[in-house]
Amino acid sequence: MKIVWTFTLLMIPGVVSSIEVTGYSGGGVEISCKYNKRYKGNQKYFCKGQWYDCTDQIMTNEKNEWVDSGRFSLYDDTRSAVFTVAFRDLSERDSGMYYCGVDRTSNIDHYTEVNLKVITDQPIRTVRGYSGGNVIINFKYEKKHKNHEKYICKFRECFPVINTNRASEWKHDRRFSVHEGRSAGLLRVFIRELNENDSGEYKITVKVSEDYSFSSEFSLNIEKDDCVKSISLSAAAGGSVNISCKYPQSHSSDVKFLCWRSGADLCAEETSVNESRRWRREGKIQLYDDREERLLTGSISHVTEQHSEYWCGVQSDGGHKSFITRVLINLTVFSGSSLIVSLVLLLLVLIIAGLSLLFLCKKRQSPGADSSSHTGPGKHEVVSYTGCDYEEIKAQLPTNPSDSSDVLYATAQLPTNPSDCVYATVQEAAGDSQCCITSAEDLNCAVVNFHKQSDCPASARVRNNQDYSEYAAVNHLSA
Repeated sequence: MKIVWTFTLLMIPGVVSSIEVTGYSGGGVEISCKYNKRYKGNQKYFCKGQWYDCTDQIMTNEKNEWVDSGRFSLYDDTRSAVFTVAFRDLSERDSGMYYCGVDRTSNIDHYTEVNLKVITDQPIRTVRGYSGGNVIINFKYEKKHKNHEKYICKFRECFPVINTNRASEWKHDRRFSVHEGRSAGLLRVFIRELNENDSGEYKITVKVSEDYSFSSEFSLNIEKDDCVKSISLSAAAGGSVNISCKYPQSHSSDVKFLCWRSGADLCAEETSVNESRRWRREGKIQLYDDREERLLTGSISHVTEQHSEYWCGVQSDGGHKSFITRVLINLTVFSGSSLIVSLVLLLLVLIIAGLSLLFLCKKRQSPGADSSSHTGPGKHEVVSYTGCDYEEIKAQLPTNPSDSSDVLYATAQLPTNPSDCVYATVQEAAGDSQCCITSAEDLNCAVVNFHKQSDCPASARVRNNQDYSEYAAVNHLSA
């Protein structure tokens, strides 16, 4: 109950206090209202409108616990003689005059006047993460709040953002990390190793003064997916490696990225692609997004030991990032001793190969290896000169075997049984040498190749049943 004694209030200074509160659409505000400790047992309330016609939004007699009523919550801290009102999901129509007060049945209520102004903003609504992955949530604030204390809260458990110096750096608390870029007015929250228990309502709070703070609220939904959580690749130091990452169908139209993680810096270097089936190159990373196949592929060049951990992920319109697949690169590095051993082994192989080739060449050129030894002229043994190239022509038996002067060259008659003859050609002689065959019956088939080089012999002898000979001229002798 509110008893309004206007003249009394005007006469007693300090009874009415007033604060200006600024909130952002989609976000919320928390307002702290102090009271005298002797009223800690009284009801506390928060109402909207002019004092004489103020409509209660929430009222409770509960102590030291949160009480909820629609978009409002109230917590009465009797030890500090302060009660806090939380107002969520703001919109522009919520702008106006409010009062937080202590109900005194037989006396004038003690209250604080609150002038709330809600500014239109694009709030964080929903952020999607995946089990086993990581997520980054971005919160943009006005630069006038850069020196104000900030909190990250899940339900009513808050993690304070402590800035020890002006340098931008990550602050860590278990699986949570926070980075504040004051010059850009950007707060980034990183949550790693996500699981289903991380789903829920979160808020990022900026404490403007002892009287009030404003916050941005969002829902974090952790989902399961069929994507590989971690892959391991091998690459030579200074070389390149190819990567391939699947992503959920719901992110087909979102921006894809590959970022390098360096120690506490969660995304030291990043390359992104926002078009399907078109290569995008930036630095030593190039990416290709096939949205139909839900596949992000790419190449990383000039790999070093420091660049050993990467993440594939997707980025929503609000700039929030879901890290889906971890890419670990194992470097193959040759030590100095192993390199020397490899070079020595290679040199030995080359030496052995060279000696083998030299041995074969000498063996090929050796007369003893390339020709058969003569046992005497009377034996009519065959000498083979494999180093000579010969020209092949066909010869035919003479009409009169006793007249060798009539011999020219024609086709020899093959035997009736082809198995009795290996080959049936005789070739032209060089110089004045003759081809003399005394009896066609004694002649088995022979092949003679005639060489045009001067170092080939001018004649050779073939006895009966000789299958193959390589000489410049042929004399057939009876056995």
